Amino acid sequence: MRNLSYLLLATVSVLATAGHADEAPDTIVVTANRSPQPIERVGQSITVIDSAEIARRQTANVVDILRTVPGVAISRNGGIGSSTSVYIRGADSDQTVALIDGVKLNDPSSPGGGFNFGNLLVGNIDRIEVLRGSQSVLWGSQAIGGVINMITRQPSEDLAINAHGEYGYRNTAQIVGNVSGKAGPLSASAGAGYFRTDGISNFSEDRGGTEKDGYENFGANANLNLALSEAISIDARGWFSNGEVGIDGFPAPSFAFGDTLETSTAREIVAYTGINAALLDGRFRNRAGFAFTDSRRRNDDTGTETFAGDGRNERFEYQGVFDIAKGWQATAGLERETSRFSTSSYGGPVTKGRARLDSIYGQLLASPVAGMTLTAGVRHDDHDRFGGATTFGGSGVYTVAATGTTIRASYSEGFKAPSLFQLQSEYGNQALRPERSTGWDAGITQRALDGAIEASATYFKRDTTDLINFVSCSRPLTGICAGRPFGTYDNVAKARADGAELVLALRPVDALRVQANYTYVNAVNRSPGNVNFGKLLVRRPQHSVSTVVDYRWPFGLETGATLTHVGASFDNANNKRKVEGYVLADIRASFPITTGVEVYGRIENLFDERYETIFRYGQPGRAGYAGVRLRY
Repeated sequence: MRNLSYLLLATVSVLATAGHADEAPDTIVVTANRSPQPIERVGQSITVIDSAEIARRQTANVVDILRTVPGVAISRNGGIGSSTSVYIRGADSDQTVALIDGVKLNDPSSPGGGFNFGNLLVGNIDRIEVLRGSQSVLWGSQAIGGVINMITRQPSEDLAINAHGEYGYRNTAQIVGNVSGKAGPLSASAGAGYFRTDGISNFSEDRGGTEKDGYENFGANANLNLALSEAISIDARGWFSNGEVGIDGFPAPSFAFGDTLETSTAREIVAYTGINAALLDGRFRNRAGFAFTDSRRRNDDTGTETFAGDGRNERFEYQGVFDIAKGWQATAGLERETSRFSTSSYGGPVTKGRARLDSIYGQLLASPVAGMTLTAGVRHDDHDRFGGATTFGGSGVYTVAATGTTIRASYSEGFKAPSLFQLQSEYGNQALRPERSTGWDAGITQRALDGAIEASATYFKRDTTDLINFVSCSRPLTGICAGRPFGTYDNVAKARADGAELVLALRPVDALRVQANYTYVNAVNRSPGNVNFGKLLVRRPQHSVSTVVDYRWPFGLETGATLTHVGASFDNANNKRKVEGYVLADIRASFPITTGVEVYGRIENLFDERYETIFRYGQPGRAGYAGVRLRY
């Protein structure tokens, strides 16, 4: 059966000779320019997963959707809820900006300052936009690989109720609900969800793991808008997640990797409030706001706290968007972000730190001729520890309406400020510089038969310098190792990633949808003099293929399948420990019982593929789920 899966995937990848076929030309996206724009005016590579697609997929975990996006790979320390990294075009997971409703999720208390996607459930997420390539001009620090923006259910004009519940494999259950509507000047959307599972052994069951590592999560979301007048309104948004998962490690007395009773809890709070003012008959749109994120992580081993981490971001921001003339638009903004963290292990000394980052950015969007849009922007960030960083970016897109051909290209720069842990922990080095990247991509999209066929191809390349790595220290402790007997961090590495994304979308009839993509990523160590020069970066598979097929039958039944192949990768820097590739097949079905009531079910990993994304950490086998969805 695995050979059949490979054959199907190979057939699709041959068909997909071209990669930006992500959405219809009238799709509006917000992440590329930090304001709504039709996708045909966006020169960067972007993929949109809308609410209908999320509902069709039925999956509970965001990363199971992300792994089917061109240019995206994941690695996970076991089953759902465990620590999860997302790599965009070969960039490190800490070099990805994660957003909820436009607010950064990245955790200042984590070693690299990144975001753990393991605790991120679909819940009431209504839309996901994945922007690929360095994007620091508008999104600042960490946007080297790209930006992932999760948008929750928005307020509606009329009362709307959405809910679903399901049950399945290993006592897995979830229930999610959301209510939205409008009363006078107040528009609101609010919801909550609960998820639990007995889980699997994160220490691979194929290698001897027996103890199940369960997961439990409660989440909530809210989005309010109060219209004070036709031109002025107040926004308030919030998101909450609290999860607990079993983890495995290195128990005494052998200290070999294996089952443990240790658990990890993560509580995340995101809040935003701001005022919007549309001036000059709506041509000058202003937004001033305050964003707050708070992360709290605790690890407990049968009553002993083995780790505690707290991270907080406070961001004041202003953004103005001015329509200069038809087809010409200027965007500018100011930000001040203050980050704090504290960590401790086994009840030992608490390490604390803080930093401030002030930013200013501007971008001009212009359509000098019909069908063409050009953008150019610049940003300057001033960090109170390492000084300043300036980034530039630009893109262009041109559509030939007569032939349905679209050509895109972009040049982008990115930077990542050293994390607070890298700067100010017991291993810290306050002389660190930011990581920097420069890159470009170019692609072509061809539509035919009134959009029934769309194929695209994109080539990309990115060079990253001043990468921060941990450096071991030995005596005598001199130079950078002075006072750091257990090691420190330094800007010692370079990397290069290049490759191609090929995408094919078919809709020969309204009832049938086929989406396929192939990604090749060559992410290698380019550090001069390093013993691993030329080796592939850790956990970056070179090849991945994904195919999604959905068909709605005349009597209302909708069936679908997702087939994903991820190639082999390496779990260590010298490329001596290989993680084998894998093929996953998921099938699903849904059927409307009455208006507003639908039953659904799915089987994940249909052929019970035994695989790992990280050495020794298992992944779920074949699993079935059934549920009901309500809409009003």
